[in-house]
Amino acid sequence: MGVFKRGTGDVVDASHAAKANTYNFTVVFFSALGSFTYGYNSSIIGSVFGLPAFWDYFELSLTGPNAKKGNDIIGAANGLFAGGGIIGALIVNWILNRLGRCRSIQIVCAICVISAAIQGGAAHVGMFLAGRFLNGIGVGMMQVTVPAYMSELSPAKQRGRMTGSHGVLIVCGYGSAAFTGLGCYFAAPQVQWRLCLSLQIVAPLILLIGSPWLPESPRWLISKNRERHALDILQKLHTRADDPAGLAAKEEFYQISKQIELENATGVHGIWGMLKRPTYRKRIYAGLLVQCAAQSTGVLVVNNYQVLLYNNLGLYGWLPLLLYALYTSWAAFMNWVNAMLLDRLGRIPIITYGLAGCICMMAIETAMVATYAGTSNKGGNAAGVLFLFLFVTFYGGSQDASSYVYCSEIFPTGVRAHGLGTSIAGLFASTLLYTEVAPTAFAEIGWKYYLVFIIVPAACLPFLWRLPETNGLSLEEIAAKFGDEVAVDLSHLDEERRRALDERLLAVGVDIPGSPPQAAESETKETAVANHREAA
Repeated sequence: MGVFKRGTGDVVDASHAAKANTYNFTVVFFSALGSFTYGYNSSIIGSVFGLPAFWDYFELSLTGPNAKKGNDIIGAANGLFAGGGIIGALIVNWILNRLGRCRSIQIVCAICVISAAIQGGAAHVGMFLAGRFLNGIGVGMMQVTVPAYMSELSPAKQRGRMTGSHGVLIVCGYGSAAFTGLGCYFAAPQVQWRLCLSLQIVAPLILLIGSPWLPESPRWLISKNRERHALDILQKLHTRADDPAGLAAKEEFYQISKQIELENATGVHGIWGMLKRPTYRKRIYAGLLVQCAAQSTGVLVVNNYQVLLYNNLGLYGWLPLLLYALYTSWAAFMNWVNAMLLDRLGRIPIITYGLAGCICMMAIETAMVATYAGTSNKGGNAAGVLFLFLFVTFYGGSQDASSYVYCSEIFPTGVRAHGLGTSIAGLFASTLLYTEVAPTAFAEIGWKYYLVFIIVPAACLPFLWRLPETNGLSLEEIAAKFGDEVAVDLSHLDEERRRALDERLLAVGVDIPGSPPQAAESETKETAVANHREAA
């Protein structure tokens, strides 16, 4: 595998390992409507800012004597959205742990629908900004709820592809927002921006209507002592024609049950409990590093201000909106490529090599903007557009899907909502920092602001490379990579010991008192110790 040799978890392949069936794929991809919601809602603001009718309605401008007020509104809209996202990401853990993943999806969808209606019907700037803030809270909650749900339903060997659909649909939302903005540019002025914002209702409303048919997370059910229901769902998700007895689902149920029992014995609850335990604290640092490094490439600054950036390169009218739509469509395709490669090449190699590519492209883009912005040099301006597309080729191909997959799988079940919420809060905090200062930075120092998006991610690279690889391991087995004990390490059992465990599961059932056969228990502890040393 060459430079991607770190991409596997060195697991023992088992022909009867859990695999997703059609129902499993359908459930995960339908829940990705929540991912689309975040993508569309966060990106549509860039299209709205490119519509003249928006500025005319609120009697604002980005040029002339009122330019400062217009730039302040841009900063406020982006800042309130990101600030709401931080709040949503940090508070959603309560409903996720108390009410379950499915009920949380329903609550979050309702918040997104209401906030979209407020924005679309805004009569004044204050109402628009209030809706934007509430929408930020909703999508912040969505950013935690959906990937957590996806990862808990996906089998280890396909988790990258399935949970990676979160990143893919996010960027599909970006693309839809871009094409919506392009289409609305030609609509009647009184319709333009209101239609763009009102369409935020569609995806969460569909997800809300379909949510009663979504299965609850088996891991959450087991944590709430609802084992029979959890086993039924696992069998429905992972029973296939080549496994009519549902052995893979029974193995998975047994492993999850034992691991949750082990984790409950640690007594770690909530974010403060996580910070006190070194192995959990390491996970928090890893999640924050991955998310903040990705946002430090400047991707959302480029995204939200892209129409204005094209204006600086001498492009006006509908052309910047078309380029923005093509940009996001290409990003969605690269996210699909990213998701397809995660289970083959691993998480960390893709993240680190892709981030290095982002840094290189941003460096060249910065040079193009510094040299040609505001000039009539068509070749230089065309090169600036080209390197924006090359930048998103690397970013879409390595960061979006990968970062959500990694952060959703490294935390134990009991604190997954807290850990993932902290990681996503880091994403929104980075977004808030970079986008809030962007209008002033562009006005005061111009192209030099892009230097931040070269220096900061470059400083993150060596730390990212040292993160543990999680590819191919179940959510329970990942604990060993961070120095915790694994109760049942199925991925590292040889075939003979795996067969002994399977025979007992089939003969006695999944509610087995005690431990697996002695040989299997011995192997489990040996591999856990070995993984502890590797993680250290």
